[in-house]
Amino acid sequence: MMGRLLLLALAALPRAFSALHISDDITSSFSRRAFVSRSASVATSTLASTISSPANAIVPEDDDAAASPSSFAPPSSSSLSPSSSAIASASSSEKLGNIPKLPPIGLGCWSWGDSLFWGYDPRNDDDLRSVFEYATSRHAPVLFDSAELYGLGRSETLLGIYSRSLKDPGDVVIATKFAAYPWRTKPESVVRACEASAGRLGTGRPIDLYQIHFPNAYANEAYWDGIADAYEKGLIRAVGVSNYGVDAVRACHAALLRRGVPLSTNQIQYSLLYQHPEKSNGLLRCCKDLGMEVLAYSPLALGLLSGKYANTDDIRKVGGPRRALFERNVANPQLSEIIGAMRDVADGHAESGATVSQVAINWCIAKGTIPIPGARTLRQVESNYGSLDWKMNEDEIKFLDKVSRGYSYIDVSASPFPRVDKDTGLVMFDS
Repeated sequence: MMGRLLLLALAALPRAFSALHISDDITSSFSRRAFVSRSASVATSTLASTISSPANAIVPEDDDAAASPSSFAPPSSSSLSPSSSAIASASSSEKLGNIPKLPPIGLGCWSWGDSLFWGYDPRNDDDLRSVFEYATSRHAPVLFDSAELYGLGRSETLLGIYSRSLKDPGDVVIATKFAAYPWRTKPESVVRACEASAGRLGTGRPIDLYQIHFPNAYANEAYWDGIADAYEKGLIRAVGVSNYGVDAVRACHAALLRRGVPLSTNQIQYSLLYQHPEKSNGLLRCCKDLGMEVLAYSPLALGLLSGKYANTDDIRKVGGPRRALFERNVANPQLSEIIGAMRDVADGHAESGATVSQVAINWCIAKGTIPIPGARTLRQVESNYGSLDWKMNEDEIKFLDKVSRGYSYIDVSASPFPRVDKDTGLVMFDS
């Protein structure tokens, strides 16, 4: 149950709605509200806790409203235009489809607006600005990963505000994601959502990397057409998916290739405590074979690998659904063994100031992925980027592989993501 709750914040609504096939053709606002009402028993707590600002919140029962960039225009100067025509007018020298060179790590912005898991409070937005300013002033290029689902638009809005404060945003790579709500069943749903995200970001340029956040129980092929349309319209520079399994990645890659659109990335959960994409189904190998980058979200396993939670007293500091998950894992003696091994590795790099959390991030890098840990404070982002000051050797990697073998901090079968596309029978999610 806890694994289901934990992943619910990633998918938010699809589990609640996956049994219903709601079409974009439903234009009645009343019908959409009735549909949401029937699902409220499952989804309300997630929605209520993530909405932080009505002016910037996505209203999921009205896809047309959510699609309008002007509906979510962030507080920006009059010189900024979030319209699709302005976005499409990017320099002709820009090579669409060639994703900018990605850094070894990125910065995940899930917590920038999410109250359920991360206790977002808009009074702490200055802390988030400090995180952004540190990353952009000391490291280039910088990858920020957001989604329309994070804070129901708040994360994108904040990222846009901070980005527009830069004199030269050229080294900032912004990635965001399309939410596969069940009533979004047509290609134009993706295009409209992309335009809305661009409006909240307000940068006046194509989105660097636009990803399908998770599979739906229906209409996945329509999403692939839609994201290809957005690419061809010049709304985005590169295309990615997230939470896609092996079969889904191969099918999407082939479908986009037929339209001349490269599939650049797959963003998946991957960490020392969640190695299924490597050990269970060969997903990492599949992506590598297709020439795709793998973005690893939750590389710190929602904080379990930060080194801060060794006993029940520490866990009392954790709020929301993470607490029960932490309690169950901390009671497992193998986790203590894993954390102990990580401390040993960190101690071996004491001259570089290595920490347990940096070991977790370094391990992901060593496996050929781009980890995207989150950061809400200056101390956290400094620690994240401190991972680049040192490197694990092969013996240390093998040591951690051995001690973590077979461990999974959440149950894969509890995932809220639809496993199979009911239209095609294609397995969409397998880890």
